[in-house]
Order: sequence, then C-alpha cells, then structure tokens
Amino acid sequence: MLNKIQNFKHMKLPVYLIADNSSLKDDIFVIHTEFPRFILNISTDEIEWLDSFSDKEAKENADSIEQAVKKAYEFFDSEMKNYE
Repeated sequence: MLNKIQNFKHMKLPVYLIADNSSLKDDIFVIHTEFPRFILNISTDEIEWLDSFSDKEAKENADSIEQAVKKAYEFFDSEMKNYE
C-alpha cells in the first residue's frame, strides 16, 4: 500500500481540471494545479487560493496570476464546447 501512495507523487496532472459536487448543485469549478494553485468557482467568480503568497509576491506575479485565471475561464469555455 505504501508503494502505491508513493507513486501518486509522480502522477502527471493536467494544468486545469473541471470539478463539481452534488452538494453545490449550482456551482462548477476549475482547478489550477500549478503555482499559484487555485480553485475558481465559475458560477460566482470566487477564487480560493491553495498556495499562500505575500502581497509583494502577488504584485510581482500579478501578470502571470491574471493570465492563469484568464486561461482557466478559456479552458472552461473550450471544454464546454466539447459537450455541445
């Protein structure tokens, strides 16, 4: 069992994932798996940051953070087109 757990460290994840939950029926999420990791609620535009960073780091990386969020919306739109 321990060997299986250790293998998860080497799992290749996509940069973006879509998630939902039956207890939050009106919400759908995009998860960004690389720094800065976050969960974006597409329905409410709320972001839950999974990584912590200082205000200084946020300012220094503002462009890349903004791009990651923008790409999250683009990823969602692209994925939803596949279901039309």
